[in-house]
Amino acid sequence: MRLKIPISILILCSSPIAFVLIVLLSILYGAKDINFETVWEAFFHFDPENVNHQIVIHSRLPRAIGALLIGIFLAISGSIMQGMTRNYLASPSILGVSDGSVFAITLCMIFMPDASSLSMIIFSLLGSAIAVGFVFGVASLMPNGMSPVRMAIIGTIIGTFLSSISAALSTYFQVSQNISFWYNARLHQMDPFLIKLAIPFAIVGIIMALYISKSLTILSLGEEVSVSLGQKTVLVKALAMASTVILTGISVALAGNIGFVGLIIPHITRFLIGIDYRWVIPCAGVLGGIFLALSDILSRFLNYPFETPIGVVTSLIGVPFFLYLIYKRGGGTYA
Repeated sequence: MRLKIPISILILCSSPIAFVLIVLLSILYGAKDINFETVWEAFFHFDPENVNHQIVIHSRLPRAIGALLIGIFLAISGSIMQGMTRNYLASPSILGVSDGSVFAITLCMIFMPDASSLSMIIFSLLGSAIAVGFVFGVASLMPNGMSPVRMAIIGTIIGTFLSSISAALSTYFQVSQNISFWYNARLHQMDPFLIKLAIPFAIVGIIMALYISKSLTILSLGEEVSVSLGQKTVLVKALAMASTVILTGISVALAGNIGFVGLIIPHITRFLIGIDYRWVIPCAGVLGGIFLALSDILSRFLNYPFETPIGVVTSLIGVPFFLYLIYKRGGGTYA
């Protein structure tokens, strides 16, 4: 009798191996190929005078780790948003949450040019929170505003508005050169110190997401079902939004605005393992990290030896996926 291993267990158990392989590929390949022997020496016999060792440790390793972490954060955020709102189009980029973070960072760079890295993270979190409140506030005031397509339209409009204001302010105050990092999502400029600062915030956000995962499964079945089972929906939604704000905010602070990861990955995860969010959230995190890290590697070869912005790669996959969802689902919820 053959033992059938659940796909969720398979994904989680194989994730360490997958992460190590992807990090290794990310370090080895780029505008300048570096052989495995050099990588090994850089890790275990680092020579500060060796340019290749410097590239491995101070450029490609932080970039690979950053891509994995951001993919994890955005995929979990998207899963939470889709489960909480029962909106198959919900994601940090489409609902304007990422644009809120960029807007807040723009203000920080204008009025606090000497702000620390921690201050940038705090401002990014505040921007995410403001954008979330704005989108859901406007949607709740409009007739049928919580429907998937209408909420996506509202989020896109508010996100575009915040992005336009950010661009105008950065041009007026002549900081557009400095702020361009957050518009173009340049993973190759990943700051290792910022990654270390972001880890404690990420741990809090992920713990909150896992804590409400069971309640999120019930909530994704509908508000009435959730209330009838005695669930405190207000508390669950508050924790869900707090987790989303934290994970999205630190993602933008680390590498700028990256779209569609939080839209695509939750759908793929639910297709593979079902709608139990106790498994969807961790598995989406794993798949999101793999997806963004592989997209980053692909971005180096689309226009070799020049790099293509990571946002272009995710959009090439995300835009058709977005249109497909609208075509197949119309205006209904996914559950």
